[in-house]
Amino acid sequence: MNKKIAPTFTALTLLFLPVAVLAINIPSFPPGANVNVMTIIDAVFSFIWPLFAGFSVVMFVIAGFMFLLANGDVTKAGGARSAVIWGSVGVAVGVLAFSIPFLVKFALGI
Repeated sequence: MNKKIAPTFTALTLLFLPVAVLAINIPSFPPGANVNVMTIIDAVFSFIWPLFAGFSVVMFVIAGFMFLLANGDVTKAGGARSAVIWGSVGVAVGVLAFSIPFLVKFALGI
C-alpha cells in the first residue's frame, strides 16, 4: 500500500501540473506602455505570489499530517512542530518580501 502512494501522487502531480500552469494569467505589457523597474518587480511578484501561497498551504498540510502520523511519538511530534515553526517563519519572510516593493513605493512617493 505504501509503495503505491508515492508513484500515484507523483503521477497525479505531473498530470495536473499543466492545468495549473495554464491557469496562471501572466501579465503582459501593452505596446508603448511605461515599463520601469517597479513595473517589472510588480509583474514578477504578481506571478510568484500565488505560487508561494500554494506552497505554504501544502507545507502546513504536510506538517498537519506529520502531527497525525506521530501517534504519540515524541521525536516525530517534535519534527512536526519544527515543520510548523519553520513554515510560519517562511510565511512571515514571504509576506515581508512581498510587501517590500509597496513600502519602497510609499517611501519614494511613486
